[in-house]
Amino acid sequence: MEKQSNEWAVQKYRWLISEENTFLWLSKGNLKAETESETVAAQDQSIQTKYYATKILNTETDSKCRICQQFDETMDHIISACPILAKEQCIRRHDRVSAQPHFNICKETGVELDKNHWYEHVPKSVETAQGGKVTMLWNQQVQTDRAIPNNKPDIIIRDN
Repeated sequence: MEKQSNEWAVQKYRWLISEENTFLWLSKGNLKAETESETVAAQDQSIQTKYYATKILNTETDSKCRICQQFDETMDHIISACPILAKEQCIRRHDRVSAQPHFNICKETGVELDKNHWYEHVPKSVETAQGGKVTMLWNQQVQTDRAIPNNKPDIIIRDN
């Protein structure tokens, strides 16, 4: 029964991870020009970090991160590798991004939502659809018979 539930969830929510729709936000034109240019610049790693200023523009002499002072200040470092930022900011940003698929799955499965937009949505640890047919778990550690690193998936969908 468990495997059948997982296959149902994968098929039903495949649209959330569509490669075709990945860049749809660029072609729809819903962004201000400044927002789009900053986003693309970040993706192209051409935002003026200390590393960029040192290696590309030759205007800095030190490329170390201004926050941790340990590693080169690249976009990758700021977004995901700075030990100081990673403690809070990366988790907060990740949770905000993950709120959208959580919100959409809640809507699809009949979970009652208190907000109208995904960006206002704050996921609860446990959500149950009306009638109790589907339960969603948010950031819940999975109990296993042996230690497994990173065993806290963002969303677990259980077909009751």
